[in-house]
Amino acid sequence: MEAVAKLRNEPTSARKMRLVADMIRGRNVYEALNVLKFESKSGAAKFEKLLVSAIANWQELNEDERSDEANLYIKEVRVDGARILKRLRPAPQGRAHRIRKRSNHVTLIIDSNAVEQETQSED
Repeated sequence: MEAVAKLRNEPTSARKMRLVADMIRGRNVYEALNVLKFESKSGAAKFEKLLVSAIANWQELNEDERSDEANLYIKEVRVDGARILKRLRPAPQGRAHRIRKRSNHVTLIIDSNAVEQETQSED
């Protein structure tokens, strides 16, 4: 059974967060936690916190199973653009330049491989 965790209105551009999302997409949950712990990109800390939240959500749904035995993996990671705050910065000769402060929404879905392993062992 899959579990979802969402991060809404994170004040980082979606492009920067997608770089981190590409590093962990499809990996084992604990392997992804190790990658994020030692990654220096700005979005890695937020992704690590989100992944821990997704594991807790999975635990809540599957109280009788252990997360380390369930072979959890990251099924899907989506990083979508969110609102853009528009600000003005003074420029020479009385002009103004527009500053766009971007933000994003992150959706993280984890699932267990246990069901797939059981069906393969029956064959």
